[in-house]
Amino acid sequence: MPSYQQPSLEAGLAALKQGNYYAAITQLVPIANSKNQSNTCLQAQVGLVMAYARTGEISKAITLCDYLIRSTNPQVQEWAQRALEHLNKVQKRHKKTRTLENGFVAFDNSLATPLVSTTTRQQKEGIPEKNTPNPDIDIPNTTATEPVSIYWRHARRAKVWQPLRKYNSILSRLLALGTFIAIFWVLWGLISLLMALITQILEKLPYVNPLPLLYTNPASLILFLLLVLLGLSPWLLDWLLAKFYGQQPLSKEILYSHSREVLRVTQRACQLRHWPVPRLQILPMAAPIMLTYGNLPCTARIVVSQGLLEKLSDDEIATIYALALGQIGRLDFLVMSLALLVTLPVYQLYQQASTWGNKSDKQIWRWTATALSSLSYGIWCLLAGTTLLNSRFRLDSSDRYAAEITGNPNGLIRALLKIAIGIADDIKKQEHTSWQLESLNIVAPVSHQQSLCLGSIAGYLPWESFLMWENSNPYRQWFTVNNSHPLMGDRIQRISQIAHHWHLETELHLTIPESFPVKPQSFLLQIAPWLGIPLGFVLAGMFWLIWQTSYTFHLVNLQWIYDDWSFMTGFMMIGFSIGTVMRINAFFPEIKPLALQADDQLPQLLTNPFVLPVDSISVRFVGKLLGRRGISNCLSQDLILQSSTGLVKLHHVPLWGLSVTPQELIGRQIIVTGWLRRGATPWIDIQTLETQNGKTINSPHPIWSTVLAVIAQAWGAYIMLTAQSVGG
Repeated sequence: MPSYQQPSLEAGLAALKQGNYYAAITQLVPIANSKNQSNTCLQAQVGLVMAYARTGEISKAITLCDYLIRSTNPQVQEWAQRALEHLNKVQKRHKKTRTLENGFVAFDNSLATPLVSTTTRQQKEGIPEKNTPNPDIDIPNTTATEPVSIYWRHARRAKVWQPLRKYNSILSRLLALGTFIAIFWVLWGLISLLMALITQILEKLPYVNPLPLLYTNPASLILFLLLVLLGLSPWLLDWLLAKFYGQQPLSKEILYSHSREVLRVTQRACQLRHWPVPRLQILPMAAPIMLTYGNLPCTARIVVSQGLLEKLSDDEIATIYALALGQIGRLDFLVMSLALLVTLPVYQLYQQASTWGNKSDKQIWRWTATALSSLSYGIWCLLAGTTLLNSRFRLDSSDRYAAEITGNPNGLIRALLKIAIGIADDIKKQEHTSWQLESLNIVAPVSHQQSLCLGSIAGYLPWESFLMWENSNPYRQWFTVNNSHPLMGDRIQRISQIAHHWHLETELHLTIPESFPVKPQSFLLQIAPWLGIPLGFVLAGMFWLIWQTSYTFHLVNLQWIYDDWSFMTGFMMIGFSIGTVMRINAFFPEIKPLALQADDQLPQLLTNPFVLPVDSISVRFVGKLLGRRGISNCLSQDLILQSSTGLVKLHHVPLWGLSVTPQELIGRQIIVTGWLRRGATPWIDIQTLETQNGKTINSPHPIWSTVLAVIAQAWGAYIMLTAQSVGG
């Protein structure tokens, strides 16, 4: 059963009365589209007219008014006629006096009183059943496939503001130190494994003796090399980014032509800290991105893409440069530069091996390139994974600094959202995630994964409705473990708190529900496989305690328990297996054809703030398959569906030996059937991929989960039996 609360008419009307229009839209849209609640349906539609008008979505408000005019209720019909006249006037004025970027459209307040009074009267008197909406008319779907313009409120900036409370940097320093240690241990493990493999190969070859160097501990050498890379990181990254990414110096004149405020902000911030102005660089990329690197303030670089300068306005560019300045001079700035220097060559190996393999005609070289690219991509993911926690937390302090140095938290919010839109647009145009976006993701201000839905769904759904899950779901932080960036909803909420502190209207009106109806049982079921590991450890401890007591009283003597503690690992593997089995049926419920949701409902399916990934929705989406082609996508790591309302990530279990693979369908129209899940990044677990000519690809997620559980169970049993036999 889903663990969330159904939309409430009372909650929607209360939000409308309080001025929380986006929260009202989130509550009222599902009710307005229902066909079995006539009273509440008309009330929700009337409320939606006011909410849409207040948020500048005049076309949606007019569409609803056109429908309400046909109502047989005279009060509703009379109000809808007057509202339609005002809305048409507002729309004409808007077309004449404002461009799309000038944002919020004011709604004539003369409609406010009649709407509230009519709605209140309807609540008291009730609307007759004969006013049930025409079942042939689906209100939300009338505009679902026609994107509306993105309106910005352009909330003002502070003219005079108080400094924020000093940020406690102890946690960030500990995280930076932990990241450095993690990078060291991963490299030590990889190099030790390579040395052991080479040694075994040489020992089996005749007339060849392994080198003595292969028997030494490489820890000291790795630590020395990392310290050298720390010292040389600015210049080595200069060469790497110029060689493979086309990085060039950015003159102050060109920057000034895009943003006059940037130079003032940069100079003022550097003067306050007694720093030299960082070196300014630019990448010839259409996707908006920014990164910083260096080891000291005097060697710092700020790099932006051409797309960022073109897609952001003057003050928004200034906030991104201020965000970059907030990253310089910190310990995590030094460590993230090292991480970027270590990961870029590995990613280049993956890219070059994939390119070489795609060009090769011989099967043996293609298999070799596939193995090399897969291995290098796995190593890159492992190295990049050491930085996830540090990358996620360091943006909190840099966001604070950007808002404080510019006095423009609302400009920073707009900049982050426009970056997400720009990244999504770039993925649509290139029809895959570019090499640059993925390889530079750990130091980018906005992640390319979170930009997929967030940036592409803009215009179909209010920002507040989409972000409600990200700033109100009580378990949301658990789903950011493998994310390099914080949730955008939480991030904007923190920036909005700064605006509130300075008594500013916020760019977005994010609301947090008063109650959180997510059941703990659903969350426990979600994490059942991982919960089984500590439970297995506890059971192993109880098992040991029982046999220890039995041995004390000379009842039983199991010497293997004392001699070999590997049985603890066996218990944990069995616990993981049991948790996986318990979750399979709930995680992959039967897909019923009559319950399938279409792709035009994607925006509405993502608005519920109380769902967990285990609360999947059966979907059948039609769209274009995007992703990298050939060997570079042999692990199905870059599969994206471009539907009529946005981009959504696809999860596929790759199977070798199939006649048709998803990589061969990239760029074609397909039908995806599977389970839509709401997490830090919304995604679909694929059940089937179908083409227009009848080809079908199955993705056996439930089968592979079962296989994984069986392997874990067998492995755990083997460990325990082996320990017993060795002990005996």
